[in-house]
Amino acid sequence: MHVLALVLIGLAVLVGMVGIVVPVLPGSILVVAAITAWTLLERTGTAWIVLAIAVAAIGTAQVLKYVLPERSLRANGIPVRTSLIGAVLAIVGFFVVPLVGMPLGFMVGVFVSELQRNRSGRQAWASTWQSLIATGKSMLIELAGASVAATAWVAALILR
Repeated sequence: MHVLALVLIGLAVLVGMVGIVVPVLPGSILVVAAITAWTLLERTGTAWIVLAIAVAAIGTAQVLKYVLPERSLRANGIPVRTSLIGAVLAIVGFFVVPLVGMPLGFMVGVFVSELQRNRSGRQAWASTWQSLIATGKSMLIELAGASVAATAWVAALILR
């Protein structure tokens, strides 16, 4: 395989991992797409095993990144409605305020929703903080799945 192809695939994997933390880029999708491209170019048994590991790790992370934080939010008494309002305002914020609009919109959405529900600024802020923690957990779960995929790919490159 050409060195240029490996460098481009490696850059795509790296950009994908950055995209998980900076939610402007399609992080996990880019990591899987890059490893899939490498697999199709390599066409070896090892490459297909790496792709299977990548798909399994990222697929599992995609499920867990929603299930585990949502379970934590429900345990803290934060309803689904609050998360949905936060998500909608995060999308609006993404387009209104460059770079910081998404997290800012999410925080405002959760705070306003909880303020309306609880009628207490202190409780609304506590719920907002719990929602931010859940979002951080979600991001870490997705990053862990992508890290497993990237590690499998790098290991295959080293061991070939």
